This record gives sequence, structure tokens and C-alpha cells, in this order.
Amino acid sequence: MKIKKAVFPVGGLGTRFLPATKASPKEMLPVVDKPLIQYAVKEAIDAGCDEIIFITGRGKRAIMDHFDVSVELEVQLEAAGKFDQLEEIRDIMPEYVTAMGIRQSRPLGLGHAVYCARKVIGDEPFAVLLADDMIYGGRNPVLSQMTDLFDKVQSSIVAVEEVDPSETHKYGIVRITDVDGRTGKIQEIVEKPLPEHAPSNLGVVGRYILTPEIFGILENLPKGLGGEIQLTDAIAQLMKTQDVYSYAYRGKRYDCGSKLGYLAATVEYGVNHKDLGEDFKVYLKEFVESMDE
Repeated sequence: MKIKKAVFPVGGLGTRFLPATKASPKEMLPVVDKPLIQYAVKEAIDAGCDEIIFITGRGKRAIMDHFDVSVELEVQLEAAGKFDQLEEIRDIMPEYVTAMGIRQSRPLGLGHAVYCARKVIGDEPFAVLLADDMIYGGRNPVLSQMTDLFDKVQSSIVAVEEVDPSETHKYGIVRITDVDGRTGKIQEIVEKPLPEHAPSNLGVVGRYILTPEIFGILENLPKGLGGEIQLTDAIAQLMKTQDVYSYAYRGKRYDCGSKLGYLAATVEYGVNHKDLGEDFKVYLKEFVESMDE
């Protein structure tokens, strides 16, 4: 089985970025010249996914519009001879990729958002990507790394990284037995434990590959932490009948759900931008020097 479908839960309100997200989805906040969600969608497409499923909510129409064809814009760019921009616009969603939106009727948590995709996913394994976690993996994006592992294990996989022990309450935390240094077999998974109760400091980040059996568990799962249906709790139930693996990915993560992480991503992607990078480095150097005066 190959991973061909990718689910993007984008129904959140983005309250940490108010007032910027009052009328615009947080997933559409730009990092240099592309919205957050576009980076995650490209990662999925590069990993071989050709069906993109957005789990949306109220006020999220801009996301679907961004990945739709804009005939008027394409005609205007072509008439103006702006062929590089035209190609870039068309590459946002290649012709062989289909995208659809499913409305999450109520904000009942990540587990519920994933469950909303059940009829489209069917009995196939699938990926889940959280756009807030922007992860730079270089020439081998994180989801591609995970699909390579899935080809071998044919089981559910969650991406993990070591987190500050004082911040375990912000993550799902796993305890594993090591398989090969980057891969582990999960023995325990807990949603946002206090540091004194955390089984380790290995935190789950926003990349998952899940087998379809997760839907049967989510259907009957009671609400967990925060009164929400927690994907972490469903994975813990899945572990009773299937092996679930952790994968310590190669790459650098930016927590774009926080303002500081979003600013860090903007600066570092700006420095490495193919057109703006060198000029931006000069500006940053001059700015830092002026602050020291």
C-alpha cells in the first residue's frame, strides 16, 4: 500500500494570531511569498500524495480558493508575458492532484477532524499534516522520509523530536523501544502530560501516517483532554492491535502556531530565498549593527 491521500486539519480559529486571523485563516499567513498551508501541501505532493483533503471550518474559504484554478489571473499573466509567475501559480496545485474540502461542523479536536475524512479515505492508509508545524527537510521532505519507512513497516507512524522536558504539557509524548536509531516502536503515548508524569521527552509533531483502522476507534472514542476527541488517545487504542512506530525525522521544525516560531521561519526562509536571500542578509546585518549602536 502506498500513501496517496493527505488530510489537512485547517478548521482552527487561530486565536493566538488575532487580530491578523480575525477574517483570514492562520494557514494563509505568508512565510515570505507563500502561505503556510502551501508549504505543507507541497510536502505531501512531493511525497507522492495526489489527493489533498482539507478539513475546514467557518471562514476558511480562502484556503480552497488558493488551491483552485484562477482563470482570470492566468489569462492576465499570460497576456502580460509574465510566464514565470504563471508557471508558479499553476504549480500550486498540479493538474494530476485533486483537492477537496470537508466541513468540520464543530471544533471537537484533532481526532474529530481526522474522523471527518473517513468516507473519502476509505480503507487506505493516509497521511495527516498540520500546517502549523513547518518542517524544512531539504531535498528529502519529512513526509517523504516517513513514506519510505511506511513502505517497510506498513504500520502507522508518528513523527517525533526531543522537546524540553519542561514543555511536555504542549505535546503528545511517547515512550519507545529503539529499532534503528531514528525509528522506534511506541510502547506508550500520552496527550500533554505534566513534566512529572511524562514517560519521556519525545514529543509528537504534526506529521502522521495512519492506517484506516483508526476511524473505527475514533468513531467510539470518548472526549479526552480539553473536552476534545484526541488523536493521541485513538493512537493509544490502535496500539493494542497494531504496532505503531515513531520516527525521529531529519529536518528543522518551526512552530508556526506561535508568533516567535512564525517569525523565525519568516527570517530563515527569507535568508534562504533564491531571489531575496542575499539582499535580506545584508539588511539583517545592517539592522543588527544599528541596534548595537
